[in-house]
Amino acid sequence: MSIDTTEPLDRERAHLTASRAALRAMRADAESLDIRDVSANWVNAEVLQQQIARRIEALADLAHTPLFFGRLDYLHAPGADRAEGAEGERFYIGRRHVHDADGDPMVIDWRAPVSQPFYRASRKDPMDIGMRRRFGYTGGRLTAYEDEHLSDPAEADTGSKLLQAEIERPRVGPMRDIVATIQPEQDEIVRAGIGGTVCVQGAPGTGKTAVGLHRVAYLLYAHRERLARTGTLVVGPNRSFLHYIEQVLPALGELHVKQATVDDLVAHVEVRSADTARAARLKGDVRMAEVLRRAVRDGISTPTEPVVVVRGSRRWRVPAHELEEILDELRDRDIRYGAAADALPQRIAHAVLTRMEAAGEAPDDRVQDAVARSQPVRAAAKAMWPPVDAARTVLRLLSEPEFLARCADGLLGEDEQKEILWPRPGRGVKSAPWSAADAVLVDEAMDLVRRTPSLGHVVLDEAQDLSPMQYRAVGRRCTTGSATVLGDIAQGTTPWATASWREALTHLGKPEATVEELTRGFRVPREVIAYASRLLPAIAPDLAPATSVRESPGDLRVRRVAAEELTAAVLSAGRESLEREGSVGLIAADARVPVLAAALDAAGVRYLSPGEETTEEARLTLVPASLAKGLEYDYVVLDEPSAVVDGEPDARTGLRRLYVALTRAVSGLIVVHAAPLPEQLAA
Repeated sequence: MSIDTTEPLDRERAHLTASRAALRAMRADAESLDIRDVSANWVNAEVLQQQIARRIEALADLAHTPLFFGRLDYLHAPGADRAEGAEGERFYIGRRHVHDADGDPMVIDWRAPVSQPFYRASRKDPMDIGMRRRFGYTGGRLTAYEDEHLSDPAEADTGSKLLQAEIERPRVGPMRDIVATIQPEQDEIVRAGIGGTVCVQGAPGTGKTAVGLHRVAYLLYAHRERLARTGTLVVGPNRSFLHYIEQVLPALGELHVKQATVDDLVAHVEVRSADTARAARLKGDVRMAEVLRRAVRDGISTPTEPVVVVRGSRRWRVPAHELEEILDELRDRDIRYGAAADALPQRIAHAVLTRMEAAGEAPDDRVQDAVARSQPVRAAAKAMWPPVDAARTVLRLLSEPEFLARCADGLLGEDEQKEILWPRPGRGVKSAPWSAADAVLVDEAMDLVRRTPSLGHVVLDEAQDLSPMQYRAVGRRCTTGSATVLGDIAQGTTPWATASWREALTHLGKPEATVEELTRGFRVPREVIAYASRLLPAIAPDLAPATSVRESPGDLRVRRVAAEELTAAVLSAGRESLEREGSVGLIAADARVPVLAAALDAAGVRYLSPGEETTEEARLTLVPASLAKGLEYDYVVLDEPSAVVDGEPDARTGLRRLYVALTRAVSGLIVVHAAPLPEQLAA
């Protein structure tokens, strides 16, 4: 390992300057394109102009974002069994491709195959790499480099100090990408093929969220045309979380990936009320899928009268028993309700045409369409297979005990049915007391009527908190595509939290998915993750504790104070943390947040809410424990752990919420408490 900051560093800076100039030239070339005489019509011109605009946007030079962060020197020219690269040739690895005026590459996209050894090469398997160089930056300026001679057995493997420094760099602002620090086990997940679904079980600090986002960027690079047609989507747990991660993909050159919460996906009705925990758990139960299927099909009725169609001077009759056979066939095929409703008039019309042909006539498709549109056929089809409005069906299900009892017979007990019924009946779709769980039911009913369009790839983060019905809602968005599922069983804090990934993936519609586990932590310090892992036997006994690769053990302090001194002690710990460089998260039970907010205001301490971007002037965020998941801060002050536990409906969920709060720290954690700690932490 060697670090040199003399003449070689000047040469690397010169290459950086030349690369930035080349990138500006690429953008200027794109801006100067004149397409007025190259498109056949205005539609093609508009499409081409939009593509050029996206190209120009993607070529922006982000001044404080390193254009390249590494270099690979290959040993040999390419061959049948050699890695790509010519003898003596070197490649600079960065966030996007940059070439000079002759088209020769100056920076290689980190997603290109030639870049893969930067993340996976080792002394055990150098992958034909003679030297790997990492670069260090300060405020966008290249300030250091560090070399690893992978083919030199005499060089000791002491670890990368620049890599360690990048991992531990203070976090101010939104979530950063990890493109310069991706580890081999993370890279395998990032570059997994698009054909299969991958589920990542990741302990706190293992980078699962960043891995998922980098996987989207990689798939868009490797399968751009396919995903341009079918689309991609990132699904997060809440708006604060999405705001926190929204800058990662643009930093990687991907500017047009949609982000949403599950609530956004199912926003077909206005949510006006909240369920009890038991009611929400029941509405999220997979049994509700069958209840809804029965409700949607409840109006189907067996015909008792024939259909008579008059064509000219002839009358054509389809008897009731034949209509019943057509109905049974459609019902047995179990196709979407709306598709069956569309098909039924055509099936009846086909039965009429069969009789016309038997009588010697020669009707064609136009005649069948005319018969299908005739009043007798349309009336019969509507009576047999009546139109269904999904929201009205769910409204009726939750308002009418008799209808619910009929649809839930053998699925939900009487007490369960009473639990999910609204206290007062809904008088209409717009004024009904919809809850978030009800909106998911409406989405399910809508899919039973008409198929939900599928995307090419969906990333689902913090998936452990979804109910079976929410998994189904997300799964409907990728029925013909693939998914990346990210989560941690130990961080499940909803009453319906996932018990196993296999069960969850079945609900998602991806039972064949590969489950990968990340246990090497890069964010949470050793002492902090070891302290939090004391809770694992009580909250997730089957999971292995995470290990930390951080060289520094971190700063962990646990302070017991008198009850009347608690708030003042928490504020003091917050001020103490603000004296250090980086962001500070003050995490407290939701019920304690107003008390701490008032104390911060009285003390004149400026603070932010989750989702607001930290700056040098405002570095402390007051975080309700219910919103802490997925966020990270350099220093965390945790207020009264017992209050965090007591704020949940049961002890296990409370301990999981506490586990989340304890693992948000990157450099230091101060726990301040007046009440006794949970026994797992008090040991």
